[in-house]
Amino acid sequence: MSPVPARDYVGSGPPTYDAEPTALPAADPDGLDGLVADTVLDGARYGACTLRAVSARGDSARYRGDPRRDALLVARFGAGEQALVLVAMATGARATAGAHLAAAEVCRWIGRAVGRSHARLAEDLRTARRGELKSGLHRLTDRSLGRLRAGAAEQGLAPDAYAATLRCLLLPADPRCRTRVFFGVGAGGLLRLRDGAWQNMEPRSGDVTGEPVVGFGSTPRSTPGEKQNAKPSETPDGDRLTLDLGITTPPGPYDQPPAGPPREPFRFRASIARPGDVLLMCTAGLSEPLLSEPELGEHLTRRWSGAAPPGLTQFLADARTRVKGYADDRTAAAVWEA
Repeated sequence: MSPVPARDYVGSGPPTYDAEPTALPAADPDGLDGLVADTVLDGARYGACTLRAVSARGDSARYRGDPRRDALLVARFGAGEQALVLVAMATGARATAGAHLAAAEVCRWIGRAVGRSHARLAEDLRTARRGELKSGLHRLTDRSLGRLRAGAAEQGLAPDAYAATLRCLLLPADPRCRTRVFFGVGAGGLLRLRDGAWQNMEPRSGDVTGEPVVGFGSTPRSTPGEKQNAKPSETPDGDRLTLDLGITTPPGPYDQPPAGPPREPFRFRASIARPGDVLLMCTAGLSEPLLSEPELGEHLTRRWSGAAPPGLTQFLADARTRVKGYADDRTAAAVWEA
């Protein structure tokens, strides 16, 4: 069977903008460290998973010569099977001069926070301490976003003028640990390709304490002798649900108390991967067309359901498959399970 070819676009017709970059962002000779590349690619293979990640400037920004508002950070902390891989992505506020700087800054802050606590986080992943993970990661996220608000105040800006969304994925290097943890604040997507079908894994609210969301399973039937009001420990698909999200971890390994709550709810999802799964985390620039244009999801299903994960350039081509009417930056990280 011949491989499915990459496509420049899907949908009723080609997008308005050119497929390749047109104009470069304006450069300040005294601020060259603030320049952002049009596209960045990264990838790795640890434990039972292969990671591919990309952040690319949107068609409209390429045409106008605006910088990429999305930022991407991929980092490994620790060594051997004790290592922990963090993927962080952020999108700066629309129509603000420092959007790309805010996005990059919040990725660096969460990277530092996770890196300093990586040993404890990796242990919590291996031992399935989901309550402690959720509480600790919530604290680290609040601290990182609080730094942005403090930075806005120092610059004399309104909080919304120097702000960003933040979405993160934690992957253990231990091949025996199949737990994958997502957390963050703000718009974007979390989807899973399993058995040829896309499942929406995005948490609908800050605390996942009630019914599972679409794609995360449904409440199993009670077994004989089981209390009717007991909460399920896992879905029919074998995904363990987060039951103890109300647990508060004492201050210590996860940093100091948060510097003020974020304006949007904290999102957290812990799931168990199966061989053959593809887990996709992305910013709104990809999640919106993927959820709105069925042809894009069908195309990526055909491209990503093969025996081997795509190479970096193949993944770039797939993530950049365009849809008319969607011209924002796209940042995506996908994990193929062996």
